[in-house]
Amino acid sequence: MIIDFHTHIFPDHIASGAISHLEKEGGVKAHLDGTRGDLLASMNKNGIDSSVVCSIATKPSQFQSILDWSLTLKSDRLVPFASIHPDDPNCLEQIRQIKKLGFKGIKMHPYYQDFFITDKRLHPIFSLLSDLQLIVLMHTGYDIAFPRIRRADPKMIREIHTLFPDLLLVTSHLGAWEQWEEVQEMLVGKPIYMDISFSLKSLSREKARDILCNHPSDYILFGSDSPWEGQGISLRMLEDLELDDKLLNKIKGENAKQLLRG
Repeated sequence: MIIDFHTHIFPDHIASGAISHLEKEGGVKAHLDGTRGDLLASMNKNGIDSSVVCSIATKPSQFQSILDWSLTLKSDRLVPFASIHPDDPNCLEQIRQIKKLGFKGIKMHPYYQDFFITDKRLHPIFSLLSDLQLIVLMHTGYDIAFPRIRRADPKMIREIHTLFPDLLLVTSHLGAWEQWEEVQEMLVGKPIYMDISFSLKSLSREKARDILCNHPSDYILFGSDSPWEGQGISLRMLEDLELDDKLLNKIKGENAKQLLRG
């Protein structure tokens, strides 16, 4: 089984505009058109069984529309993560609603949602997510579209892990995008989930292998960040590292399957 733990799509009627805007904002070219149909076609082409679909509420008013759309995506192949905005006074009740509706987790993004992961206002959110055993897929490290302000660096991640050891926190982009020296120093070896999305092409083979081979094998997840990286390309980069077969299979899908099962 292969599970892509980090993908993005949009409702068909806004996909083209959203992709165009994000391409300009980040200076990157999308590999897909941002629709559900194109993601499913990519999954079929590359032998991917399931994809986690991440949505980001960039303002509190987007909670309900994202939730409603995410409900339409739920299937054996697509696992949507809803989103709450930490500035919404109703966000704790919204998290309970997300759990009640059967979602597996939420996506949060410190740049698009304007927070630092160590903000104390997030503590009730992390506490409730821990109690409900909902996954939070967190953008960590820098972001290609924003100034390099440290909003979710390895030191901050370690602080949150210490405060909330039961939080099912998945750190995106191999622990923290373009902060991988600090990832090695502060996160590698700790029971902290990492997805590998949009990272391997920026790392030497030796650096990537060093991180992956020295991190707990149950805490690494395959992710592409599609459409910003091709799913097939991401798989080939992972396979080219020539990891031990047992570790490779865990990363490709076994770990994600276990995490999503709870």
